[in-house]
Amino acid sequence: MPEDDLIDIKFRLYDGSDIGPFRYSSASTIDVLKQRIVSDWPKGKTITPKAASEIKLISSGKILENNKTVGQCKLPFGEFTGGVTIMHVVVQPSLAKAKTEKKTDNSQQKIVCSCSIL
Repeated sequence: MPEDDLIDIKFRLYDGSDIGPFRYSSASTIDVLKQRIVSDWPKGKTITPKAASEIKLISSGKILENNKTVGQCKLPFGEFTGGVTIMHVVVQPSLAKAKTEKKTDNSQQKIVCSCSIL
């Protein structure tokens, strides 16, 4: 693999801490990056992704699609060689889990209301 084909990427988490930097081939897909983030996620964080599908990667203000390669997501301008690309990580828990949590919350908060007409 030629040295020019490798890209250094650092992942910025929601609390400002980082994972990486790691070197990836420009042919690596975004899905591969997400799987690496899940496996290297720091212990003790309040929000932890369970699967790569719960992660969104943002670079240059754009949400990156799983089927795109790292080479396709590079900045078209202003990128200098030897620099580290920073991608922001957003964790969105799956909808099924969120719906079950809402159902349990609603059952605990039963509000009893009564009206009296005089």
